[in-house]
Amino acid sequence: MTRIVGIAGSLRKGSFNAGLLRAAAELAPPGVTLEIGTIRGIPLYDADVEAAGIPDAVRVLKDQVAASDGLLLVTPEYNSSIPGVFKNAIDWLSRPPDDVPRLFRNRPVGIIGTSPGRFGTVLSQTAWLPVVRTLGMQPWYGMPLYLSDARSAFDDSANLVDTEARGRLTKYLDGFSKFVAASTPM
Repeated sequence: MTRIVGIAGSLRKGSFNAGLLRAAAELAPPGVTLEIGTIRGIPLYDADVEAAGIPDAVRVLKDQVAASDGLLLVTPEYNSSIPGVFKNAIDWLSRPPDDVPRLFRNRPVGIIGTSPGRFGTVLSQTAWLPVVRTLGMQPWYGMPLYLSDARSAFDDSANLVDTEARGRLTKYLDGFSKFVAASTPM
């Protein structure tokens, strides 16, 4: 069984990216579990807070990622780049630095996202690449998924209802899951 942890980079209750992640968990191929992690409750990074102990929300997410075979980042795009709350969460996961190999080194990672705009999250996904490389992760480049015009692809409860988009997500998950399985030591 391949285990992937997905993290949506938005805190908004009606987040399209959280909806995309829920759809991904629902559409995961047979033999794959896609567990949803959360950045909710992670404080702004502060070395003084870290010195007092890793916050519980950070510890829980770290344990989820460490126990996974792969990581799926589901990113919004804010001002043509990475959302601050999402980058902050990954920064926390990289603390202390001795934990970087346990959480990230050689871990397969996929990056997808959706936005109301016409270009999806192409700039945000590109902005993530130096971060995942610095952490030593293995990005999957097999198929991009930049879902644009989110308002028409999701219903009022942020459920992915667009048939073509669900098909693209299914195809993405199939390829990414195979990449994760091939990257995981037996």
